[in-house]
Amino acid sequence: MSDWFARLGDEGRFRFRIPIATKLILSFLLIITLISAVFVVVGIRLIGDRIVAEAQEKVRYDLNAAREIYLNKLGHIDNVVRFSADRFFLINSLLSGNIGLATDELTKIKNREGLDILTVTDASGKVLLRTNNVDYFQDDQSDDELVSAVLFQGEPVSATSIVPDHELSRESPVLAEMACCEVIDTPLARVRDETEITDGMMLKAAAPVFDYENNLIGVLYGGVLLNKNFEIVDKIKQTVFEDVIYDERDLGTATIFQDDVRISTNVRNTDGSRAIGTRVSEEVFIQVVKEGKPWTGRAYVVNDWYITAYEPIRNINNEIIGILYVGELEQKYVDIQRQTVLAFLAITLLGALAAMSLAYVISRRISIPIRELASASREIEQGNLDAEVEIVGSDELGELAETFNAMASALKERDKQLMEFTQSKIMESERLALIGQIAANVAHELNNPLQGIVTYSHLLLEKMPSENSARESLNKIVIQANRCRDIIRGLLDFSRQRKPDKTICDINSVLDECVALIENQALFHNIEITKQFEEDLPMVVVDPSQMQQVFMNMIINAAEAMEDSGYLELVTRFVPDEELIAIEITDSGQGISEENVEKLFDPFFTTKEVGHGTGLGLAISYGIIKEHEGTISVDTELGHGTTFLIQLPMKTVEEGSDGRR
Repeated sequence: MSDWFARLGDEGRFRFRIPIATKLILSFLLIITLISAVFVVVGIRLIGDRIVAEAQEKVRYDLNAAREIYLNKLGHIDNVVRFSADRFFLINSLLSGNIGLATDELTKIKNREGLDILTVTDASGKVLLRTNNVDYFQDDQSDDELVSAVLFQGEPVSATSIVPDHELSRESPVLAEMACCEVIDTPLARVRDETEITDGMMLKAAAPVFDYENNLIGVLYGGVLLNKNFEIVDKIKQTVFEDVIYDERDLGTATIFQDDVRISTNVRNTDGSRAIGTRVSEEVFIQVVKEGKPWTGRAYVVNDWYITAYEPIRNINNEIIGILYVGELEQKYVDIQRQTVLAFLAITLLGALAAMSLAYVISRRISIPIRELASASREIEQGNLDAEVEIVGSDELGELAETFNAMASALKERDKQLMEFTQSKIMESERLALIGQIAANVAHELNNPLQGIVTYSHLLLEKMPSENSARESLNKIVIQANRCRDIIRGLLDFSRQRKPDKTICDINSVLDECVALIENQALFHNIEITKQFEEDLPMVVVDPSQMQQVFMNMIINAAEAMEDSGYLELVTRFVPDEELIAIEITDSGQGISEENVEKLFDPFFTTKEVGHGTGLGLAISYGIIKEHEGTISVDTELGHGTTFLIQLPMKTVEEGSDGRR
């Protein structure tokens, strides 16, 4: 449970700890999710783009096939007309001037070949025979674009042509009725004022009729009306799309437009009827009819979305008169895209699950040794230095386990050595404490008789005549007795350091008193004392007598270090950032060597000659400053003097103010 729930931290706050296995799994999950998301987005985009591109490419191929079917039909009409123009019965009829002799044969050809018209003119373009309307002739067809081309070139021609309604009526009233079509308002189509079309679009061919001497004696033309004629569009659907039904609708559709109006189509209205009279969108019309460019893309056709392809239909004069269209239901590709995306998502999800399972296994292999290391670390933290972890493998975790075991073994050995060292130090401390107590007692016991020796030796020295030979020996006794007295006094002071008796005090005043006490002594006659005391220095709470003892000790040490000449500088200042009082005592003496600086505050350490110091002054001063929660440090350089820096905290004022004011 401790691996999963909050644990109380050092500051009393709860910390939520997540196991490393969970972190690894979450990290793997984040990586897998991000990568999968990128792959899914990119994959879906690529799949969609690829499917649309494939659909458009297929529709372009379908349009090529539709064009071939359309041109084959036109070619068939051209062949029928050309071959019929070369038949001897037609030539003989024109040469004899009795065209009626060819009526039956031409009618048979028209019916057999599925033509809607088959008409003969003379060499000037006047109609001699209409197989559909034999009673109407002698009208001039020389203005007809195909007849005019044959009369001018003397060669067969074929093309798609717009036939006016009055010409259709001459050929056959039935054809005129077929061509008549209501224009149905269609969404997205261009604005158009006409409500119906009466002209017809016809696949038409014309061929010259020559006599046996190759003289032009007439023109034969024929054609098939495309309006409401579904032969071509249905053949396209059957050939190209194989009449496939998708979702109860024709998968593929084809249409022939006259201008922008459907005149032949297998696109269905919602009621199932053919969408004759509906129109193409304005966007397609502009690009195909106005600009003469093919159009491929997604388009809304009557009542559904299709992937479509359009291209212009031109007459013999290369003028655009209509559009040939093929389209395939977009729903098929939408479903393919959806199924592919679902399959892709399923594969991605399975891959992510497999990757997560693998990540779980890997994280377990990593986390178990780490958890064992953490458990062993807690045991060591609780004092069990015998804790070890099993070394598994030779990778970094194995190396870490081996290092941990080595560390535990080293800690155990060090703990053993530390215990032995601590025991020896405790014993030594106890021994030193005992020795110190004995020394203090001995010093106390020796102090009284020694005081008598000092007193009586001084009295004897004063009464002894100067010429007495024993005076020199007695003087040595006095000196050594004084030295013993100083040593015992220092021992007593060091062993019986009392708690400071703090009161509000002006450090500048304490230093002034110290200078006043020593400046007239012979030791300071050749020493220049400089005082740089900060005005308005804040008051502090200290023991004035102990501070005076510290300052006097350092001032006298400085004077002795300068060998009776030099300068002594005393500086005080307030350090607001650290809220403390700083006292600097600087001399121009010889300085202190680096190896002696480290021992400077040790008891009984002195650099003075034997008989000129006990080595307890700085040790006592150090203890006094520590009792005041301050610091004492030294900055020295051989041959360039020494500076002692004493720092006393200002917070002492707050602690002492309540009891002293």
